[in-house]
Amino acid sequence: MDARNGIGGTLQGVDLLAEIDRLRRERNAVILAHYYQKPEIQDLADFVGDSLELSRKAAETDADVIAFCGVRFMAETAKILSPQKTVILPDMDAGCSLEDSCPPEQFAAFRAQHPDHIALTYINSSVQVKALSDIIVTSSSAEKILAQIPESQPIIFGPDRHLGGYLARKFGRDMLLWPGVCIVHEAFSETELLKLKAEHPGAPVAAHPECPAHIVEHAEYVGSTSGILDYAKTMPGDTLIVATEPHIIHQMQKAVPHKLFIGAPGADGNCNCNICPYMAMNTLEKLYLALRDLTPRIEIEEELRLKAKRSLDAMLDMASATIGQGDLGPVTVTGA
Repeated sequence: MDARNGIGGTLQGVDLLAEIDRLRRERNAVILAHYYQKPEIQDLADFVGDSLELSRKAAETDADVIAFCGVRFMAETAKILSPQKTVILPDMDAGCSLEDSCPPEQFAAFRAQHPDHIALTYINSSVQVKALSDIIVTSSSAEKILAQIPESQPIIFGPDRHLGGYLARKFGRDMLLWPGVCIVHEAFSETELLKLKAEHPGAPVAAHPECPAHIVEHAEYVGSTSGILDYAKTMPGDTLIVATEPHIIHQMQKAVPHKLFIGAPGADGNCNCNICPYMAMNTLEKLYLALRDLTPRIEIEEELRLKAKRSLDAMLDMASATIGQGDLGPVTVTGA
Protein backbone atom coordinates (compact mmCIF):
# COMPACT_ATOMS: atom_id res chain seq x y z
CA MET A 1 0.00 0.00 0.00
CA ASP A 2 1.16 3.51 -0.81
CA ALA A 3 0.90 5.52 2.40
CA ARG A 4 0.41 8.71 0.38
CA ASN A 5 -2.51 7.34 -1.57
CA GLY A 6 -4.68 5.74 1.08
CA ILE A 7 -6.13 2.25 1.23
CA GLY A 8 -4.95 0.00 -1.57
CA GLY A 9 -2.76 2.73 -3.01
CA THR A 10 -5.71 4.60 -4.55
CA LEU A 11 -7.98 7.50 -3.72
CA GLN A 12 -11.08 5.54 -4.65
CA GLY A 13 -14.03 6.63 -2.55
CA VAL A 14 -12.42 9.92 -1.47
CA ASP A 15 -14.63 12.97 -2.03
CA LEU A 16 -11.80 15.11 -3.35
CA LEU A 17 -13.68 18.41 -3.43
CA ALA A 18 -14.89 17.99 0.16
CA GLU A 19 -11.47 16.87 1.39
CA ILE A 20 -9.66 19.70 -0.36
CA ASP A 21 -12.07 22.17 1.21
CA ARG A 22 -11.59 20.58 4.64
CA LEU A 23 -7.80 20.68 4.34
CA ARG A 24 -7.92 24.26 3.06
CA ARG A 25 -9.61 25.26 6.32
CA GLU A 26 -7.48 23.08 8.60
CA ARG A 27 -4.19 24.17 7.00
CA ASN A 28 -5.30 27.81 6.76
CA ALA A 29 -4.38 27.51 3.10
CA VAL A 30 -5.08 29.68 0.08
CA ILE A 31 -5.42 27.88 -3.26
CA LEU A 32 -4.19 29.67 -6.36
CA ALA A 33 -4.99 28.61 -9.92
CA HIS A 34 -3.47 30.03 -13.07
CA TYR A 35 -5.79 30.69 -16.01
CA TYR A 36 -4.24 27.71 -17.81
CA GLN A 37 -5.41 25.20 -15.20
CA LYS A 38 -8.23 22.74 -15.84
CA PRO A 39 -11.71 24.18 -15.15
CA GLU A 40 -12.29 21.96 -12.09
CA ILE A 41 -9.18 23.42 -10.46
CA GLN A 42 -10.04 27.00 -11.44
CA ASP A 43 -13.51 26.58 -9.94
CA LEU A 44 -12.30 25.54 -6.48
CA ALA A 45 -9.46 28.07 -6.20
CA ASP A 46 -9.57 31.11 -3.93
CA PHE A 47 -7.92 33.19 -6.65
CA VAL A 48 -7.62 32.64 -10.41
CA GLY A 49 -5.29 34.85 -12.44
CA ASP A 50 -1.85 35.52 -13.92
CA SER A 51 1.20 34.22 -12.10
CA LEU A 52 2.57 37.35 -10.38
CA GLU A 53 -0.92 38.67 -9.71
CA LEU A 54 -1.67 35.44 -7.82
CA SER A 55 1.54 35.57 -5.78
CA ARG A 56 0.84 39.15 -4.73
CA LYS A 57 -2.72 38.32 -3.70
CA ALA A 58 -1.51 35.35 -1.65
CA ALA A 59 1.11 37.51 0.08
CA GLU A 60 -1.66 39.86 1.22
CA THR A 61 -3.63 37.08 2.93
CA ASP A 62 -3.11 35.71 6.44
CA ALA A 63 -2.84 32.16 5.06
CA ASP A 64 -0.14 29.89 6.45
CA VAL A 65 -0.03 27.74 3.31
CA ILE A 66 -0.06 28.66 -0.37
CA ALA A 67 -1.12 25.83 -2.71
CA PHE A 68 -0.12 27.03 -6.18
CA CYS A 69 -1.82 25.20 -9.03
CA GLY A 70 0.48 26.34 -11.77
CA VAL A 71 4.08 25.59 -12.65
CA ARG A 72 7.27 25.61 -10.64
CA PHE A 73 8.52 29.13 -11.41
CA MET A 74 5.16 30.52 -10.29
CA ALA A 75 5.35 28.73 -6.94
CA GLU A 76 8.93 29.97 -6.56
CA THR A 77 7.70 33.54 -7.10
CA ALA A 78 5.10 33.03 -4.39
CA LYS A 79 7.85 31.86 -2.03
CA ILE A 80 10.03 34.84 -2.92
CA LEU A 81 7.23 37.20 -1.92
CA SER A 82 5.98 35.13 1.05
CA PRO A 83 9.04 33.50 2.64
CA GLN A 84 7.23 32.94 5.94
CA LYS A 85 4.47 30.90 4.30
CA THR A 86 4.63 27.24 3.31
CA VAL A 87 4.35 27.03 -0.49
CA ILE A 88 3.33 23.74 -2.07
CA LEU A 89 3.05 22.70 -5.70
CA PRO A 90 0.87 19.70 -6.56
CA ASP A 91 3.53 18.31 -8.92
CA MET A 92 7.14 19.44 -8.68
CA ASP A 93 7.74 18.23 -12.24
CA ALA A 94 5.37 20.91 -13.56
CA GLY A 95 8.02 23.02 -15.25
CA CYS A 96 8.05 25.47 -18.15
CA SER A 97 9.70 25.30 -21.56
CA LEU A 98 10.84 28.91 -21.20
CA GLU A 99 12.48 28.18 -17.86
CA ASP A 100 14.07 25.04 -19.28
CA SER A 101 15.46 27.00 -22.23
CA CYS A 102 17.51 29.26 -19.95
CA PRO A 103 19.87 27.32 -17.66
CA PRO A 104 21.32 29.66 -15.00
CA GLU A 105 24.95 28.85 -15.76
CA GLN A 106 24.49 29.61 -19.45
CA PHE A 107 22.62 32.83 -18.68
CA ALA A 108 25.39 33.90 -16.29
CA ALA A 109 28.03 33.27 -18.96
CA PHE A 110 25.99 35.21 -21.54
CA ARG A 111 25.66 38.15 -19.16
CA ALA A 112 29.42 38.09 -18.55
CA GLN A 113 30.00 38.42 -22.29
CA HIS A 114 27.90 41.61 -22.33
CA PRO A 115 28.78 43.52 -19.16
CA ASP A 116 27.36 46.82 -20.45
CA HIS A 117 23.87 45.33 -20.89
CA ILE A 118 21.12 45.19 -18.30
CA ALA A 119 18.97 42.08 -18.16
CA LEU A 120 15.21 42.41 -18.55
CA THR A 121 13.99 38.93 -17.77
CA TYR A 122 10.53 37.52 -18.31
CA ILE A 123 8.96 36.14 -15.15
CA ASN A 124 8.81 32.69 -16.79
CA SER A 125 12.27 31.87 -15.47
CA SER A 126 13.86 30.06 -12.55
CA VAL A 127 14.64 31.72 -9.24
CA GLN A 128 18.35 31.37 -10.13
CA VAL A 129 17.90 33.30 -13.38
CA LYS A 130 15.82 35.94 -11.60
CA ALA A 131 18.73 36.37 -9.17
CA LEU A 132 21.03 37.01 -12.17
CA SER A 133 18.68 39.64 -13.63
CA ASP A 134 18.24 43.37 -13.15
CA ILE A 135 14.50 43.76 -13.77
CA ILE A 136 11.79 41.13 -14.08
CA VAL A 137 8.95 41.84 -16.49
CA THR A 138 5.54 40.31 -17.05
CA SER A 139 3.55 40.41 -20.26
CA SER A 140 1.46 43.19 -18.72
CA SER A 141 4.34 45.28 -17.32
CA ALA A 142 6.98 44.90 -20.05
CA GLU A 143 5.99 47.92 -22.12
CA LYS A 144 5.82 50.34 -19.23
CA ILE A 145 9.21 49.19 -17.97
CA LEU A 146 10.90 49.32 -21.36
CA ALA A 147 9.58 52.85 -21.91
CA GLN A 148 11.48 53.96 -18.78
CA ILE A 149 14.87 52.62 -19.92
CA PRO A 150 16.99 55.09 -21.90
CA GLU A 151 17.47 54.15 -25.55
CA SER A 152 21.21 54.38 -25.03
CA GLN A 153 21.12 51.52 -22.50
CA PRO A 154 21.87 48.12 -24.11
CA ILE A 155 19.43 45.40 -23.07
CA ILE A 156 19.42 41.63 -22.84
CA PHE A 157 15.88 40.22 -22.98
CA GLY A 158 15.17 36.63 -22.09
CA PRO A 159 14.14 33.95 -22.07
CA ASP A 160 11.21 34.49 -24.50
CA ARG A 161 12.45 35.64 -27.90
CA HIS A 162 8.92 36.15 -29.19
CA LEU A 163 7.90 38.55 -26.40
CA GLY A 164 11.29 40.25 -26.72
CA GLY A 165 10.87 40.51 -30.50
CA TYR A 166 7.39 41.97 -30.12
CA LEU A 167 8.70 44.65 -27.78
CA ALA A 168 11.73 45.35 -30.00
CA ARG A 169 9.50 45.88 -33.03
CA LYS A 170 6.97 48.03 -31.22
CA PHE A 171 9.56 50.25 -29.53
CA GLY A 172 12.20 50.18 -32.26
CA ARG A 173 14.71 48.89 -29.72
CA ASP A 174 17.69 46.71 -30.60
CA MET A 175 17.85 44.08 -27.85
CA LEU A 176 19.85 40.91 -27.46
CA LEU A 177 17.24 38.17 -27.32
CA TRP A 178 17.71 34.88 -25.51
CA PRO A 179 16.46 32.14 -27.90
CA GLY A 180 13.75 30.58 -25.69
CA VAL A 181 10.13 29.93 -26.69
CA CYS A 182 6.91 28.75 -25.08
CA ILE A 183 6.00 25.41 -26.65
CA VAL A 184 2.29 26.22 -26.31
CA HIS A 185 2.35 29.54 -28.18
CA GLU A 186 4.92 28.26 -30.69
CA ALA A 187 2.41 25.61 -31.79
CA PHE A 188 -0.13 27.95 -33.37
CA SER A 189 -0.43 27.68 -37.14
CA GLU A 190 -0.71 30.81 -39.28
CA THR A 191 -2.33 28.85 -42.11
CA GLU A 192 -4.97 27.36 -39.84
CA LEU A 193 -5.55 30.73 -38.15
CA LEU A 194 -6.23 32.36 -41.52
CA LYS A 195 -8.68 29.57 -42.36
CA LEU A 196 -10.46 30.19 -39.06
CA LYS A 197 -10.61 33.94 -39.68
CA ALA A 198 -12.16 33.25 -43.10
CA GLU A 199 -14.80 31.05 -41.43
CA HIS A 200 -15.62 33.85 -38.95
CA PRO A 201 -15.29 37.11 -40.91
CA GLY A 202 -15.07 40.12 -38.65
CA ALA A 203 -14.12 38.14 -35.55
CA PRO A 204 -11.05 39.70 -33.92
CA VAL A 205 -8.03 37.74 -32.76
CA ALA A 206 -6.61 38.19 -29.27
CA ALA A 207 -3.05 36.90 -28.94
CA HIS A 208 -0.53 36.53 -26.16
CA PRO A 209 2.81 38.19 -26.96
CA GLU A 210 4.56 34.84 -26.42
CA CYS A 211 3.16 33.93 -29.86
CA PRO A 212 5.48 34.15 -32.88
CA ALA A 213 5.34 37.31 -35.02
CA HIS A 214 3.40 35.54 -37.80
CA ILE A 215 0.54 34.99 -35.32
CA VAL A 216 0.74 38.34 -33.52
CA GLU A 217 0.57 40.28 -36.78
CA HIS A 218 -2.96 38.95 -37.34
CA ALA A 219 -4.19 40.03 -33.89
CA GLU A 220 -6.42 42.99 -33.10
CA TYR A 221 -5.42 42.70 -29.45
CA VAL A 222 -2.09 41.63 -27.93
CA GLY A 223 -1.77 41.24 -24.19
CA SER A 224 -1.41 39.11 -21.10
CA THR A 225 -3.93 36.46 -20.17
CA SER A 226 -5.65 38.95 -17.84
CA GLY A 227 -5.66 41.51 -20.63
CA ILE A 228 -7.14 39.03 -23.11
CA LEU A 229 -9.85 38.17 -20.58
CA ASP A 230 -10.70 41.85 -20.12
CA TYR A 231 -10.76 42.34 -23.90
CA ALA A 232 -13.19 39.43 -24.23
CA LYS A 233 -15.53 41.11 -21.76
CA THR A 234 -15.46 44.54 -23.40
CA MET A 235 -15.09 43.92 -27.14
CA PRO A 236 -18.16 44.97 -29.14
CA GLY A 237 -18.59 41.75 -31.14
CA ASP A 238 -19.84 38.37 -30.04
CA THR A 239 -17.08 36.09 -31.41
CA LEU A 240 -13.39 36.07 -30.46
CA ILE A 241 -10.52 33.91 -31.70
CA VAL A 242 -8.15 33.28 -28.80
CA ALA A 243 -4.44 32.65 -29.43
CA THR A 244 -3.21 31.50 -26.07
CA GLU A 245 -3.59 28.38 -23.91
CA PRO A 246 -7.27 27.43 -24.32
CA HIS A 247 -8.14 26.94 -20.65
CA ILE A 248 -8.47 30.74 -20.35
CA ILE A 249 -11.70 30.29 -22.33
CA HIS A 250 -13.31 28.81 -19.20
CA GLN A 251 -13.14 32.19 -17.48
CA MET A 252 -14.36 33.97 -20.61
CA GLN A 253 -17.41 31.73 -20.84
CA LYS A 254 -18.20 32.32 -17.18
CA ALA A 255 -17.85 36.09 -17.55
CA VAL A 256 -19.76 36.55 -20.84
CA PRO A 257 -21.64 33.31 -21.61
CA HIS A 258 -23.50 34.84 -24.56
CA LYS A 259 -20.29 35.25 -26.58
CA LEU A 260 -18.47 32.62 -28.66
CA PHE A 261 -14.79 31.97 -27.97
CA ILE A 262 -12.75 29.89 -30.38
CA GLY A 263 -9.28 28.61 -29.59
CA ALA A 264 -6.76 29.37 -32.34
CA PRO A 265 -5.73 26.14 -34.04
CA GLY A 266 -2.44 24.33 -34.06
CA ALA A 267 -0.79 22.80 -37.10
CA ASP A 268 -3.19 19.85 -36.97
CA GLY A 269 -6.20 22.14 -37.36
CA ASN A 270 -7.30 22.11 -33.73
CA CYS A 271 -6.08 23.54 -30.44
CA ASN A 272 -5.32 20.27 -28.57
CA CYS A 273 -1.60 20.72 -29.17
CA ASN A 274 -1.86 24.13 -27.48
CA ILE A 275 -2.81 22.74 -24.07
CA CYS A 276 0.18 23.27 -21.79
CA PRO A 277 1.44 19.82 -20.77
CA TYR A 278 3.08 21.24 -17.66
CA MET A 279 -0.06 22.96 -16.40
CA ALA A 280 -1.98 19.74 -17.07
CA MET A 281 0.20 17.87 -14.59
CA ASN A 282 -1.78 19.39 -11.72
CA THR A 283 -4.85 17.36 -10.78
CA LEU A 284 -7.41 17.35 -7.98
CA GLU A 285 -5.79 14.18 -6.63
CA LYS A 286 -2.34 15.78 -6.48
CA LEU A 287 -3.74 18.94 -4.92
CA TYR A 288 -5.44 16.89 -2.21
CA LEU A 289 -2.24 14.97 -1.43
CA ALA A 290 -0.17 18.17 -1.41
CA LEU A 291 -2.53 19.79 1.10
CA ARG A 292 -2.67 16.60 3.17
CA ASP A 293 1.09 16.07 3.34
CA LEU A 294 2.32 19.66 2.77
CA THR A 295 4.62 18.39 0.06
CA PRO A 296 6.07 18.91 -2.59
CA ARG A 297 7.28 22.07 -0.91
CA ILE A 298 9.14 25.03 -2.41
CA GLU A 299 12.32 25.88 -0.50
CA ILE A 300 14.66 28.72 -1.49
CA GLU A 301 17.93 29.56 0.26
CA GLU A 302 17.60 33.05 1.75
CA GLU A 303 20.54 34.69 -0.04
CA LEU A 304 19.22 33.46 -3.38
CA ARG A 305 15.68 34.57 -2.51
CA LEU A 306 16.82 38.10 -1.69
CA LYS A 307 18.80 38.36 -4.95
CA ALA A 308 15.77 37.26 -6.93
CA LYS A 309 13.51 39.57 -4.97
CA ARG A 310 15.63 42.57 -5.95
CA SER A 311 14.78 42.08 -9.62
CA LEU A 312 11.09 41.58 -8.77
CA ASP A 313 11.10 44.69 -6.59
CA ALA A 314 12.65 46.68 -9.45
CA MET A 315 9.69 45.72 -11.62
CA LEU A 316 7.16 46.56 -8.94
CA ASP A 317 8.81 49.94 -8.40
CA MET A 318 8.56 50.71 -12.11
CA ALA A 319 5.21 49.19 -13.02
CA SER A 320 3.33 47.96 -9.97
CA ALA A 321 -0.05 49.17 -11.22
CA THR A 322 0.17 47.05 -14.39
CA ILE A 323 0.24 43.67 -12.65
CA GLY A 324 -2.78 41.67 -13.73
CA GLN A 325 -3.69 44.27 -16.34
CA GLY A 326 -3.50 44.11 -20.11
CA ASP A 327 -1.49 47.14 -21.07
CA LEU A 328 0.03 45.59 -24.19
CA GLY A 329 -3.09 46.19 -26.26
CA PRO A 330 -5.11 46.93 -28.17
CA VAL A 331 -2.61 47.08 -31.02
CA THR A 332 -2.08 45.64 -34.44
CA VAL A 333 1.51 44.68 -35.16
CA THR A 334 2.66 44.37 -38.74
CA GLY A 335 5.96 43.31 -40.15
CA ALA A 336 8.73 41.24 -38.61
